[in-house]
Amino acid sequence: MYVRAVGHRAAPLLAAVTLTCLALLLAGCGSGPDSGSPSGAGDRTHASSQVRPPVAGDPFDYQLGGPYDLPAGVGTVVRDRTAAPAPGAYNICYVNAFQAQPDAVGWWREHHPDLLLRNADHALVVDEDWDEPLLDIRTADRRRRLAEVVGGWIDGCADRGYDAVEADNLDSYLRSDGLIARGEAIAFARLLATRAHRAGLALGQKNAAGMTGLRDRIGFDFAVAEECARYDECDAYAQAYDDAVLVVEYRKQDFTRACRQWGKRLAVLLRDRDLEPAGRPGHVTARCDGS
Repeated sequence: MYVRAVGHRAAPLLAAVTLTCLALLLAGCGSGPDSGSPSGAGDRTHASSQVRPPVAGDPFDYQLGGPYDLPAGVGTVVRDRTAAPAPGAYNICYVNAFQAQPDAVGWWREHHPDLLLRNADHALVVDEDWDEPLLDIRTADRRRRLAEVVGGWIDGCADRGYDAVEADNLDSYLRSDGLIARGEAIAFARLLATRAHRAGLALGQKNAAGMTGLRDRIGFDFAVAEECARYDECDAYAQAYDDAVLVVEYRKQDFTRACRQWGKRLAVLLRDRDLEPAGRPGHVTARCDGS
């Protein structure tokens, strides 16, 4: 649930942008808040791609705060969808699939106001920990329309060379004041799995340990688990995903525990909560092998 800045692309010549977008079949253009225009992109099949999850236990880095050179020995990396993938690595593209970025709320209000969840007083329902309004996935029509927007981002990840997608905030229904049902979250996640697989990308379950038993029903291929050692949830992810689990801990004591209990099976990483890039004050990274 890390808060990232959403990038904005410059567009000096409308005609040039339009021609470029058409030439790229809307890859990365007109796909959501990044460009300030709605997706409109249909499902696309990348026939030459093969869906594959990350290798279980492969050392990874979690770079949502900004990209930087991969540490030695690291073969898997998670980056925000606005960042370029790392050459030669297994790249996972972060997408905030169930909530709106704080700096993208204006875009949602302008282009899809009815897709933001509102309560009986017509006020936005917001994840207050991250200041992120929830997306309204309560009806089949809204889920379909949201899947077009988020699906445009997923297609953009594939076109840029990513191998997988991490879909955040699967558990946003728990923060919906009872307005969103668990089954509605499952239904939307299934749409995202279909979209990701058609684009040739694996799809990762982000957190929500209580939904690991739905892996096959939804179509998830691996998991990203924040603080599963702290909350005694790592076993649920490990069993459901055959150890294809990326564990991120933010406290040293939890990281030490995760390494002791899971370091031989799962990829475990210690990061600072702000996920500062390497070289910036506050940057913390460690793996069970001491790297």
